[in-house]
Amino acid sequence: MKKIAKISIAVAASTLISFGAVAEEKKEPGTGPNPYSDCGIGAAIFPNTSWAGAISNVVWDLGITAVTSATASPETCNGKNVEAAAFIYDSFDSLAEETAKGQGEHLAAMLNILEADTGAREAIVAEVRTGMATQVSSPTYDKLSQVEKASAYYNLVNEAVINS
Repeated sequence: MKKIAKISIAVAASTLISFGAVAEEKKEPGTGPNPYSDCGIGAAIFPNTSWAGAISNVVWDLGITAVTSATASPETCNGKNVEAAAFIYDSFDSLAEETAKGQGEHLAAMLNILEADTGAREAIVAEVRTGMATQVSSPTYDKLSQVEKASAYYNLVNEAVINS
């Protein structure tokens, strides 16, 4: 059964990578980012290796999160949002600790990357703290991988910045 799942993922990933290459070459009007290589946690972790980003997104959740972000908000598939997602993944433990405290250099750096309004930062941090407290108190939180925790944290931060 596991072998079939791995083969399915490999086939899906290769198909998606091929699709992305075709879309990227054409650059037709209305063609947005390739959700599998340019969006999602895969793009954040592997910003310079599109095939690895695509495979990561497919393995993570069959690319659903990446496709959703590309469809609903394609502007989140590049620039500061991808940089912030990568920063969150790389410094998640420090960010989690600083979020609990309500301040810290990693937290400030992340908000700088996102170019969050300085007047709204206190409210952003408060909203993220509340969301993080809910996540951490979940009985399944300890079972999540670092990628899953970082992705959930990114979603909290992104929502808080949008709400500010």
